[in-house]
Amino acid sequence: MGHYFLSKQDIEDLVVGAAILGTGGGGDPYIGKLMVLQELEKGRRIEIVSIDEVGNDSFIVPVAAMGTPVVLVEKISSGKEALSSLDLLEKYFNRRVEFISPIEAGGVNSTIPLVVGAERNLPVVDADGMGRAFPELQMVTFHLYGIKATPMAISDERGNAAILDTIDNYWAEKIARTITIKYGGSAWIAIYPTFGKPYREAAVRGSISLAIEIGRTLRETKMSSRNPIDALLDLVHGFELFRGKIIDVQRFNIGGFARGEAVIDGLDDYKGSKLIIRFQNENLVAIRDGNIVASVPDLITVLDIETGRPITTERLRYGLRVFVIGIPCNEKWRTPKGLEVVGPKYFGYDIEYIPIERRMKKVGKP
Repeated sequence: MGHYFLSKQDIEDLVVGAAILGTGGGGDPYIGKLMVLQELEKGRRIEIVSIDEVGNDSFIVPVAAMGTPVVLVEKISSGKEALSSLDLLEKYFNRRVEFISPIEAGGVNSTIPLVVGAERNLPVVDADGMGRAFPELQMVTFHLYGIKATPMAISDERGNAAILDTIDNYWAEKIARTITIKYGGSAWIAIYPTFGKPYREAAVRGSISLAIEIGRTLRETKMSSRNPIDALLDLVHGFELFRGKIIDVQRFNIGGFARGEAVIDGLDDYKGSKLIIRFQNENLVAIRDGNIVASVPDLITVLDIETGRPITTERLRYGLRVFVIGIPCNEKWRTPKGLEVVGPKYFGYDIEYIPIERRMKKVGKP
């Protein structure tokens, strides 16, 4: 599709799909959904355009929320903060933005660009910088292709704002993270300003359409006799990793991230087995009975067994019955440079990355 306008149903489907691609991170999708639906109720339209419609010299800026997902639930945005960051960046460049982009596919960060696009009457590009969610600012395909994160703008709900210009994207992450903590744990950013040509090379294509298609598939199969999770796995070329009941969740707020682990006791075919999921905002590794079954950059997503709906890391709790799936990541992450930025070693796990489709051939069901 070249371009289309989002309906209310598209938005309902999108937030479910985005939370599945968000691997537990990216902030609570429900809050983002309410913000976007409010824009439609005001009579605004949200236009989605194909990446191929972005001209070589078009000025394009991703917008996002930054911080600990749990704080985003407690400190609800008015929707104006990301606009403040965009305005500040436009003033800095003395140039109007022509396209808005999501930075990741995940919860609230799939919806913030839609709110900004609606408010500013700007098209949102059907692409993003990850094809999933990751916790740090340099963890985007734009970084792999040499696009600078800065100048970036960072705002809070009180009206504080800053422009950062850093020597590299790792420094952008360090300084912006410190500001986010001082802001109270959440911030709203306009980042990776770039032009159409480099953006088209670097971005992960079609992520908004894919999120909508995932949500739609789950919704429609629930009304048929087909198992929604089987339909989902077919669509995303995914794998069943585990089924069980959460028996323990530990989480700590460290350095502006929600870190922790969930322990799941096996049910059905997995009775007698245990799965541990470790996360840093997003799910990073899944370990079954001491063996790694999936790791970053592949996607690990936890679904509610009853509803098939995704559960973000801040909503994991004792007693939930869950289905854990793994999805192959975008090819851009499987390069040596990609793995250096988001592979298991970067997150402190002394393991080699093995693509999930190869891991699953080895392990199968217990």
